Amino acid sequence: MSVPQIVLTVVLSLVSLVWFSRHLMICRENRLNELLNGESPGPPADPPRISVIIAAKDEADVIATCVRTMLDQDYPNYEVIVCNDRSDDDTAAIVERIAGEDDRLRLINITDLPDGWYGKPNAMQTGIAASTGEYICMIDADCRQLSRRTLSVAMQHALDCGADLLSVLPVLEMKGFWENVIQPVCGALMMIWFRPDRVNDPAKKTAYANGAFMLIRREAYHAVGTHQAVRQELNEDMHMAANVKRAGLRLKVIRGDHLYKVRMYTSFGRIVRGWGRIFFGTFGTLGRLLVTLLVVFMISLLPWAAGAVGLSLAAAGAGGGWLVVGLVAVGVAALQLSVIARFYKLINAKWGLFWTYPLGCLMATVSLLISLSKLHPTAKVVWKSTPYAKTGPASE
Repeated sequence: MSVPQIVLTVVLSLVSLVWFSRHLMICRENRLNELLNGESPGPPADPPRISVIIAAKDEADVIATCVRTMLDQDYPNYEVIVCNDRSDDDTAAIVERIAGEDDRLRLINITDLPDGWYGKPNAMQTGIAASTGEYICMIDADCRQLSRRTLSVAMQHALDCGADLLSVLPVLEMKGFWENVIQPVCGALMMIWFRPDRVNDPAKKTAYANGAFMLIRREAYHAVGTHQAVRQELNEDMHMAANVKRAGLRLKVIRGDHLYKVRMYTSFGRIVRGWGRIFFGTFGTLGRLLVTLLVVFMISLLPWAAGAVGLSLAAAGAGGGWLVVGLVAVGVAALQLSVIARFYKLINAKWGLFWTYPLGCLMATVSLLISLSKLHPTAKVVWKSTPYAKTGPASE
């Protein structure tokens, strides 16, 4: 075998060890099986008051479902505040109608975006300032509660584990082909930097939270500087989680089992651009984005590329060394897909599409390249129809 063939074979062998370790991680996750569901304990005997805060900008299609399913919770002591953030659609009118039926719901209309603020942090800060709860529950407007007990079990778990900030992960609703192909892969990429076991370890700096459901003590919220400290962050949830850890407070992330669901994006373009924004807002540095791209290529795409090249060259008579490379690569690719099949079951993705993982990786690469383009000094990010410069909101 030639030197390139030997190097490729060694690299592929190391990649196979990575995928084998992922099998072990899934086994560990299945064994621990730590998740919240409708059968989990709660609510507490003396339930603290919770203020549910929803930032909504042009959410007329989903806001009624979000609000009504939250008002249907069995938790005995809570309020819901919707901050209508400069919407151009019927978001405010829809919330007003529902508020007329239930006095636990309040609407706050935001007409201007202060200088130096991004839209969602400003909306959340405004709503929280008007709230009365000992605990603050921040959710997204596209959330739909599947269980009447989401607040109850989350509050009980936060008290049981002493969490200052608890983030319950959603079930992702993925209807279209590209949603099912791209989103599980992009979600998995987040785990390169934010493994749940590290996030939940107080001794580790790793911090992660999903803004679809964040339950935080009011005292902790003020201790980390409120949304003022993350006012110019695209992924304010991640940065608030990092602030919680830096303050020495307890951060906990846990999977939710059909407590609530979220449909993030509905078209190919929105998926690719949306995850580009998420990667930029989350990873945020050239180094992290380049490392993530390298990991995607080496761990996920290299076995397929090496298999195609090796078997093609072997078929063309280039020598038995390339046949070895091709066969090893095929074996690694098969191992990869066996892990992905188990992973898709774990996260409730469409299991039958596990074979599309390489395609999803290619599309995730496009999102990462979009993120890299945002590092340019003059780049702006469009979020909820508002363009933002990296140093603050641009003029609309």
